[in-house]
Amino acid sequence: MNVSSAYEIFLTQTPKHADAWMSAVKGLDEASALDSRTEELAYIAVLSALKMTTGIPFHVASAKRLGASREEIASAVLVGLPAAGLGVTQALPVALDAFDKADE
Repeated sequence: MNVSSAYEIFLTQTPKHADAWMSAVKGLDEASALDSRTEELAYIAVLSALKMTTGIPFHVASAKRLGASREEIASAVLVGLPAAGLGVTQALPVALDAFDKADE
């Protein structure tokens, strides 16, 4: 699993917190009516809107494994453009680079 160094420290240095977090994530995933591919694309959109680019490569690789195209990744990043503004474009090179490097 390719994650940011901050997330890796979270997982390894605070395992009880990480376990609690992952339990919540798993529960929310199970509650979702979205299929996995759509959920990854939506999550990429949220990360882009929040300018949390360190998580984008992981979720782009997952979306690609689930069948998302490069164009769909770009659209997921840019879907928040009207509401979040041009800041989402900062995530575009990160996302497209991650797509191009996934499965290398």
